Amino acid sequence: MKYAKSTTVSSENSRAEIERTLRRFGAEGFFYAWEGKQAIVGFAIANRRMKFSLPLPDQNAEEFTHTAHYGYERSKEAALKEWEQACRERWRALALGIKAKLVMVESGITTLEEEFLAHIILPDGKTVGHFMQPQIKTAYDSGRMPKLLPEFT
Repeated sequence: MKYAKSTTVSSENSRAEIERTLRRFGAEGFFYAWEGKQAIVGFAIANRRMKFSLPLPDQNAEEFTHTAHYGYERSKEAALKEWEQACRERWRALALGIKAKLVMVESGITTLEEEFLAHIILPDGKTVGHFMQPQIKTAYDSGRMPKLLPEFT
């Protein structure tokens, strides 16, 4: 079962909720942008910069343009409605995730860095997650951990 699969909260309202939540937890800045099939939410908090990439569904995907059971083509209005619902689901999930992380940090369960590590923006503009993913894959594929001090081989 998808989280928020029948939500009526608009994507815009979820985005505004994220911004309100961030303000409540002391964020010093917030931005939002979208391009193509991706939205980006970023914020500054406790001298850290964070970025979440939110993949948006392809509006022309068959799951929206055709019915699931018989594959009948939907009207443009019906397809748009299905696509908008999928977008609302994703925005609700992002709002919940960010809020949950901040609540755990505030409660002392974890730290800001532990909760948001993959989303911290590095000086080159990439996130820690984007930087580490290839290294993690290489380590698991090879079965070897990277050297602690690679310059001392």
